[in-house]
This record gives sequence, structure tokens and C-alpha cells, in this order.
Amino acid sequence: MFKRVLVANRGEIALRIIRCLRELDIESVVVYSTADEQSLPVMLATHSVCIGPARADESYLNEDAVIETALKMNCDAIHPGYGFLSENAGFARKCEKHHLVFIGPSSEIIEKMGDKQAARKLMQQNGIPVVPGSKELITDAEEAAKIAEEIGYPVLIKASAGGGGKGMRRAFDRAEVLKAFEMAKAEAKAAFGDDSMYMEKLVLKPHHIEFQILADTFGNITYLGERDCSIQRRNQKLLEESPAWILNDALRKEMGETAVKAAKAAGYYSAGTVEFILDDEGNYYFIEMNTRIQVEHPVTELITGVDLIKEQIRIAAGMKLTHTQDEIKIKGHAIECRINAQNVGKVDFIHFPAGYGVRVDSHLYTGYEVSPYYDSMIAKIIVKGNTRLDAIRRMRRALEELILEGISTNAEFMYLLMYHPAFIKGNYNTAFWDEHSETIMKWEEEGRSGGNE
Repeated sequence: MFKRVLVANRGEIALRIIRCLRELDIESVVVYSTADEQSLPVMLATHSVCIGPARADESYLNEDAVIETALKMNCDAIHPGYGFLSENAGFARKCEKHHLVFIGPSSEIIEKMGDKQAARKLMQQNGIPVVPGSKELITDAEEAAKIAEEIGYPVLIKASAGGGGKGMRRAFDRAEVLKAFEMAKAEAKAAFGDDSMYMEKLVLKPHHIEFQILADTFGNITYLGERDCSIQRRNQKLLEESPAWILNDALRKEMGETAVKAAKAAGYYSAGTVEFILDDEGNYYFIEMNTRIQVEHPVTELITGVDLIKEQIRIAAGMKLTHTQDEIKIKGHAIECRINAQNVGKVDFIHFPAGYGVRVDSHLYTGYEVSPYYDSMIAKIIVKGNTRLDAIRRMRRALEELILEGISTNAEFMYLLMYHPAFIKGNYNTAFWDEHSETIMKWEEEGRSGGNE
């Protein structure tokens, strides 16, 4: 097992990793920017090293500074968390070159699966269904328009190196393709340094279903159920739950085994997520594989009892999975709400919910200064119930207990979402935000005004 691991991230995921390392008796080294000097990960890590100013490209994305710190601090490995350098094949390659274990798959696997178009080809070669789309990367807007005509509208223009909804645009006719292609290409270049683009047929109002997998270097691969991530705003997830209400046992097993097949095709090891879209007729299509731990991993941990970060570290240390597929049992129902800051500033007071079946992953504390330089997610409220309705009721209670003064958040929206009929029935897809957000925001406004016009 490792003796010392560098955590190349910040916020709640850095804190999550540091806590796991402590339980494994592994020393932690956290790198941080000047903006995060007073953060909990810096306070709780065994060692902490400032590597640059607030801007991510001068600190958390500074590959050489991260590597240099890991070597200087005699680290055995680097855990990238999610975001930042977690799916950067070049960074993983640098780790390998300097004999530092990258806690994740190899640079070759990241490269293979990170190129969305190459991943599509690999899946097709292995009999895994994919959404119809362009066969090669698209070089310019005119070519994109031509391919769109062949595929048929509507289409989805996507960055091959993309993720998190960046470099992605919908188009319903030729004019929209020409405009959207250039916008997506520019956004991809700015976000990923790679403006390679491809195109897929846009499946309207699908369900976004992802399967968590774990694979070791001995060829053992398991899937740990699925998460429904269909409630999204501008391709950014707001809520995740497991099991997915839309799946029956037969389809769950089929899709889970397909996820394992996809991982085998990639020669995958570590924690990873295979993402599908699913239509109302039960047809599903591979869209991508995330070669890292997911923001929503606690949902899976609550219903399986498997510590995914701990498994990820064990796999990187050359150990076998602690379980077989037959030993994975789904118990109960879990829901995660992402709490996002809607402005920056000082947290004057915070009280997190607690009690049976409630988990909170956050780096906030009273007096913490929310920075404008990083992602707006400041907490994750996760609950587990015996049934889906139990979980919904527990989430309502948890969100009622949440007190956060000094900054505004989306917590009230998430609370009201727990009362929306379409959500309660489990009858929702990726169109939920477009179809129902105005109603929920109207409820919010009415609540603030006391119901008076």
C-alpha cells in the first residue's frame, strides 16, 4: 500500500480523498492555490503545499507544479479526484514517466476513452449500441451541416475531448448547425485545449443513465448498479438517484453487463462510469465513459456499502477487488442534491442536516469565503431510505434543516423539486428542467412573497 499520496484537487472531493487516506493510514499531501489557503483540505491534510495563484491554470492545472511537489514531498501516488487533471492523459503520462502512480487508469486508456469519437468506434466494434452519428471528426461548419443532413435533424454537436456539458450544442436546422458548430468548437478549445468535434443524432427527451463500474488489474470487473442523472440544467446535473425508477430488473442487468463489456473492450481498470441514454421504449445507447470518480459517487456508496474511493486506491496499489459481482447487493434508495452557490462571498453561518440516513459532503464552514474562481458546487446532500418515497421524504427533511447564511444557493429550488408531481412519480427525463423549472421557480417566488400577488 502507498505511504504518501498527493491530492491534486480542492473542495469537497479533496476532503473526501483526504479522509479516506487517513482511514487507510496513508499520509496526504494537498496542493492548493492562494485562494484556498484557509480551506478545510489544507487544514486537514498531513501536509499542504501552495503551488500558485487563484486561477486554476496557474495552480490546479499546472501539471509541472503538481508533479514537482509530489516528487519533492516523496509521494508514491497522485489522486486527481474529478475535474481539473483527472481525465488528462498527458498528465497521467507525466506521472508514469516520473514513476508516480496515477490513481486512475493508464494514460493510454484515458486517451482511448477520452476521445469520444474513438470511444464510439471501439464500442461499435464490440457490439455495443451507440447513437447514430459522424464516422470521423468534423473539421468545419460546412462539413457539419452536410453530415447533419445525412443523419437527420435534430443533432447534437459535441467536443471529442469534452465533458461537463462544455463544447456541446443542439441544432434543429442548417442555420443552427453553422452557428452552433463554431460556438461549440471555440468553447471546447478554451475549456480543453482541443477543438476536435463530432456529431450525434439528438435523441429527444431521453433518460440519462450511468453505470458505476470497478475493475482491477487482474481482469475482475463489476458493476455497482446505476444512477439516474436526467435532471439537468444546460447539460449540468442537478440531482442523481439510484436505483433508476425507469429500469426493471431485466433491463438493469442487461445494461450493467453491457457496461462491463464496454470496460473490458477498453482494457479498463480503476473506478469508472459508463454513460447511456435510454428512450421510453427501452432502447439504450452508449454515449461516453468517464475515466474517473464521479461527483455523484456517494449515491452508489449508500446503496451498495462499497467505498469507491478506497477501492480506487486499492486498485492503484495493485490489489484485487474486495467483492465479486454476486456479492453486490442493492439495498434501499439514495438521492443526491447538488447545492450550488448563486453568488460569491463569506459564509456567515452554516448548519448542515444530520440524522439517520443523511450524508453531507462539503468543504464549507462558518467564515469560509466562496471563491469566484472555481465551480459553483459547494455541497452535496445525500440521503438513503428503504424505498424511493422514504428517500424523498428524508431529503425534504434534510433540506429543511440546511441553514446557509451569507450567500444564496439553489437549496430552495431543490427542496421544492422534492414536491413536484413528475419527480415524485419518477416520471422525468432530460427535458425536466425545460418543462417544469418555471413552475418550481414560481413556487419559490410565491413562497418568498407569502403567496400574495
